[in-house]
Amino acid sequence: MTAAAPGRADEGPEREEVLRLRAEVRALRARVRAHPLISQAQGMLQERYALPDADRAFTLMRRSSQRFNVKMRTLAGALVTTPRPDERTVLWFPRRVRHPEPALGFMAQEPPGGRSRGAVLGAVLDRTLTVVGTDMGNVQTVDRVSGGLRIERHTGLTEDFIDFFAHVGEEGTACAKAARDVAQVTVQNVEEDPVFAEPAREAILAAGSRGVHSVPLTVSSRVCVGMVSAHADRPLDTLGTSQLRTLDALGAEAGRWLAWYERTVLVDALEHLHALGRAERGARRGRA
Repeated sequence: MTAAAPGRADEGPEREEVLRLRAEVRALRARVRAHPLISQAQGMLQERYALPDADRAFTLMRRSSQRFNVKMRTLAGALVTTPRPDERTVLWFPRRVRHPEPALGFMAQEPPGGRSRGAVLGAVLDRTLTVVGTDMGNVQTVDRVSGGLRIERHTGLTEDFIDFFAHVGEEGTACAKAARDVAQVTVQNVEEDPVFAEPAREAILAAGSRGVHSVPLTVSSRVCVGMVSAHADRPLDTLGTSQLRTLDALGAEAGRWLAWYERTVLVDALEHLHALGRAERGARRGRA
């Protein structure tokens, strides 16, 4: 019987513990990033509708979030960046004009439960990876509170990558350049391209990406509302004219849909939140 090599017996458990701790740290960082924004939104609601405490404000936000399938952080961001309503009026947006949902040619079939924001962004990512010919990538949207880009969907990338690029500023990455120029950007070789700041280059290489193609999601030729990036485990060749045109059309369709979502679904959620707050304040006055 051959003796086990020294240190091999507990190598598996030690690695599992390291991975578990890393996951906990990533989750903690995500909560820390979201907590100040949600707390700010809670405080605004508490003051605006004379709510008894922050917990009640959170409950109203959660109800609106669940009803319209809007992430809490997204709802909180909209709340703190939207001018406050006239509290004497029933409606927050009384002059709003509703527009029909834009068509999406890149969605082959309707997802179960309808076109949620997550389902649409997932379809954008899938289509982009198919066109570029890879299986790693992510979708970001513009952060309406702090600017820059924030990751919303991803596949094939490491958790360390997602943690490092959770929020991207205006410099140092291919996606930042694509957002700034409102144009597609191809990085054929991550190791050599000067677009990357060194920490970003190291994080991308550590995730196994050697080539990147970023496509802005646009409302017009001058307005970027998001980004989809395909990562390859090899240096990328220049994309063909047909591929670039397909991705341009994809970016324009997805950008129009995201703008519609902001003006419609997200505003519906805010309107509902306003109604909940007014009802809560009215009920408290009635009990006084």
